[in-house]
Amino acid sequence: MSLADHTARRLRLTVLPDPWSLGAALIAAVVVAPILAVLWIALFPSENIWPHLISTTLPRYLRNTLVLMTGVGALACVAGTVTAWLVSRYEFPGRRWLEWLLLLPLAIPAYVGAYALVDFLEYSGPVQTGLRQAFGWQTARDYWFPEIRSMGAAILVLAAAQYPYVYLLARNAFREQSASADEVAQSLGAGAWGRFCRVGLPLARPAIAAGVAIVMMESVNDFGTVDYFAVQTLTTGIFSVWLQSNNAGGAAQIATTVLALVILLVLLEKASRRRMRFFNLSIRHRPVARVPLSGAAAVAALLICLLPFALGFLLPGGVILSHALDHARNWADPALWGAGLNTLMVGGLAAVLTVCGGLFLVYGVRVSGRALPRRLLPVTTIGYAAPGAVLGIGILIPLAALDHRLADTVAAVTGQEIGLVLTGSAFALVLAYCVRFFAIAQGAADAALGRVSPNLALAARSLGRSQGQVLAEVHYPLIRGSLASALLLVFVDCVKELPATLLLRPFNYETLATRVHEQASLENLGGAAPAAVLVIGVGLAAVGLLAHANR
Repeated sequence: MSLADHTARRLRLTVLPDPWSLGAALIAAVVVAPILAVLWIALFPSENIWPHLISTTLPRYLRNTLVLMTGVGALACVAGTVTAWLVSRYEFPGRRWLEWLLLLPLAIPAYVGAYALVDFLEYSGPVQTGLRQAFGWQTARDYWFPEIRSMGAAILVLAAAQYPYVYLLARNAFREQSASADEVAQSLGAGAWGRFCRVGLPLARPAIAAGVAIVMMESVNDFGTVDYFAVQTLTTGIFSVWLQSNNAGGAAQIATTVLALVILLVLLEKASRRRMRFFNLSIRHRPVARVPLSGAAAVAALLICLLPFALGFLLPGGVILSHALDHARNWADPALWGAGLNTLMVGGLAAVLTVCGGLFLVYGVRVSGRALPRRLLPVTTIGYAAPGAVLGIGILIPLAALDHRLADTVAAVTGQEIGLVLTGSAFALVLAYCVRFFAIAQGAADAALGRVSPNLALAARSLGRSQGQVLAEVHYPLIRGSLASALLLVFVDCVKELPATLLLRPFNYETLATRVHEQASLENLGGAAPAAVLVIGVGLAAVGLLAHANR
């Protein structure tokens, strides 16, 4: 090849975009566009109510959100860390079962736990009814009982549903610690509590911080729980300002506050991990041997691990299942199965599109050799950090404007009224799911492709296969198990997602999540129970997969 030809080839590689780079840019644009739209609407609203928000409701929304985040994060941190330490370092009756049972609250959405707790503890519930019968009380004036629909109850429910994030990461961190450090601390006279505080906890702190950050972000995203408990947070403020006051600009301005909180959490978590790096200096790693417990210590460890499991899974699962069995006729309701079919269609389509997009992007980064796809890869994870209500604003308002313009253009050219194609269908809902959970699919594809030897792709290329053929014939058969797992995880998150679904669903369009929310909001827990059982069943499948992957 002459110098001129070589120079021309290098110019084409650096200037002309390849399909992988173009695809990566398109995917990144789709993921980032809703966030940019929210910022644009907030900066240039049609009616600026920002001064009014600051002087009236915004401080209350922000204060409640900070209290909720802090309370849930602290409670989930304690529950997840303590239970992870006990099952990792001690042997007691039931430990092997509890090691996996402690993950089950992930299968139950927090809003389902909220409905179950209120039903269990309210005035006509079994607890207060039993107290009145036992002590002869006649009315609520005869005794004191804590307020159920309160900030404290919301913190308890959210922490019980989300502590497994901390538990899973902390348990893995405790497992990976070497016995050498523990033995050195013990030889210096440190007892069990001293070894936990001075060795185990500092070494696991980065993992615990990551879990707490996830819990706090999920708390900010929650709408069903805080709405049911009448706790006014930034997320409920978005719904109130947009749907009740009909002010999209004000809702976008509250959404930017939510987004700023989430970004701050992510930055703090990354900064804390940079300051807390620990390395295993031992050449031969030996896991810490579990200490057998007996007597009162074993009973105490068992009860401590049972408490969060009971609050996060047994109580809500038992209450919901009881209502589902007591109101068996509701299983025959056509609206229930219509909502189930809608959930299957939009969740399944979103899962397939998300996993395909994540695989395309990750594979494109590996084969293109361009800087653009590699730089865009981290950008596409921002959707997972954005709450569903924020994405709802960023998707619905621009999409509605585009939809009306499209309908007017088609009517002007053809004379046919096509209606609202984008916002009048489930398109916006599928798009929100794809953006929200793209990071899950991308992470799974990246991990799976990283386990495939590059020599296999080189051999296929030497035999004349194109990059697309290498992906289809070499990589896909080796990574399809991981892709199937990612497909299930994304689908489960789509089934449980509530805020974005409430904002973006078409009229008279129900999913299982919205049916549970609407029936429970009407105090009809019997009508909500069948849909809640289906949501929990789907969640259990994902938790089973997660437990299998972390054996």
